[in-house]
Amino acid sequence: MKRFFLLIAYFTLLAACTHAPNGTPSLRTIRLPMGYIPNVQFAPFYVALEKGYFREAGIDITFDYKFETDGVALVGAGEIPFSVASGEQVLLARAQGLPVVYAMAWWHGYPVAVAALETSGIRTVQDLKGKKVGIPILAGASYVGFRALLNSAGMSEQDVTLDVIGYNQVEALIAGTVDAAVIYANNEPIQLEARGYKVNVIRVADFVNLASNGLLTNESTIKNDPALLRAMIRAILRGVDDAVSNPGAAYETCRKYIDGLAENDPVQRQVLAQTLSFWKTGKAGWSDPAAWQNMDSTLRSMGLLTKPLDITQAFTNDYLPQ
Repeated sequence: MKRFFLLIAYFTLLAACTHAPNGTPSLRTIRLPMGYIPNVQFAPFYVALEKGYFREAGIDITFDYKFETDGVALVGAGEIPFSVASGEQVLLARAQGLPVVYAMAWWHGYPVAVAALETSGIRTVQDLKGKKVGIPILAGASYVGFRALLNSAGMSEQDVTLDVIGYNQVEALIAGTVDAAVIYANNEPIQLEARGYKVNVIRVADFVNLASNGLLTNESTIKNDPALLRAMIRAILRGVDDAVSNPGAAYETCRKYIDGLAENDPVQRQVLAQTLSFWKTGKAGWSDPAAWQNMDSTLRSMGLLTKPLDITQAFTNDYLPQ
């Protein structure tokens, strides 16, 4: 009899651990590093949270705006299951022995580009030869994308003068302290045009297909909690689909998560509209193996990858919704 009551107590405790007091399934708390400050480019995540897609997936999510490399390191160490990361960070992390895996492509097309005022006469990659090009830092997506752009034209870094200017590309171009600047195609050109400047934009995605932003996980999560991974991907992709289908509503949702975002900010509305073009694809969440091969080749040409790396282990399409 005593054993019977012990069993009853055990199953009662188990039920309490797996259900909230109201009888609904308890939620898994997830802290998601985003790699940037609150911004309209995260509209799918805000929409997914606002519409309850994460909650339906059993996830209580918190957005953590920290450096991208910090998020990658935490996922690689197994301290958290997910982070938002760009393709180059995945390969660099695996080269350091971190068991990270890219599980869902969010952006389809590398967003890095080079912008120049129309008056500069710079319209092609070859026109950059001998010119002074501003770049935020000599690392990360901007640097990798720029090197890939030069490679596509048979050029090298020695063909230009790179000037590290921080994230002041708009001001540097207007002031004329640089001839061109490495930017994001969905951002700085819109800001420049809003100030009355005509801009020529050379997009990396028009010349080379590179693995871009997506959802990062680790081998442990894939092995031990594949259901969580599938649920996370499904919630995010639902948010992406809604944002693409109704940009106006997505923008209004962003206002709840971004302090100071005005109702009628034409620049930010246009930034969102331009960003949407990077999310549209016929294969939601799918990683193109060719994009990973191109990323590997680019990083090797830069000397950032020197040892053999099995890139097929760096990404997976196995957990996308069927």
